[in-house]
Amino acid sequence: MKAAVVTFPGSNCDRDLAVAFERAGFEVARVWHKDTSLPAGTDVVGVPGGFSFGDYLRCGAIAAQSPIAAAIRSHADRGGYVLGICNGFQVLTEMQLLPGALMRNAGLKFICKSIGLQVTSTDSAFTNAYVKGQQIAVPVAHHDGNYTIDTDGLAALRAEDRIAFTYTQNPNGAAADIAGVLSANRRVLGMMPHPERVVDARTGGTDGAALFASLMGGMALA
Repeated sequence: MKAAVVTFPGSNCDRDLAVAFERAGFEVARVWHKDTSLPAGTDVVGVPGGFSFGDYLRCGAIAAQSPIAAAIRSHADRGGYVLGICNGFQVLTEMQLLPGALMRNAGLKFICKSIGLQVTSTDSAFTNAYVKGQQIAVPVAHHDGNYTIDTDGLAALRAEDRIAFTYTQNPNGAAADIAGVLSANRRVLGMMPHPERVVDARTGGTDGAALFASLMGGMALA
């Protein structure tokens, strides 16, 4: 399986994401934001955390208009897998590949710590290696992680089992404690916490490793 990890000016988790994919068995290619196409045979695109283009305008807004964005959108439209983490989640909402928006944290402060998550849905290639209701610990590092969505949109996410993860203790004011959501076809996941930072016990834990292993196994069966 082939993963493509995108780098924007200001990305700072792209290498960590590439390593997490590699540890799960993916062949990884690195992609620059000015590229206009993804490597041939790409199965999953990783949009990493960081501060793309300095978070000017809105977090992820400029990255969503970069040359590579059209290729990511086409990949998703064809049913390809896309994983957006932290700033990557913000980029995917700006691209309208996922509903809602990420707003300033309710406490107006940058949050950087390990936090509890509950696995809310296991009906996706990203989460089927977890157990529904399982609690895991994953780091967050964001200033604009307050997931916001209108009443009808939230009702749709709940009805369609598209809330992938929720916070056990909401750190940022996110609607319904939402930490991660899935697209309608369940092949795009955006999440604010950083699973790529917890794939090795030597560097803080392994609770994120199952996401990448799940994706590898789920894609192999697709």
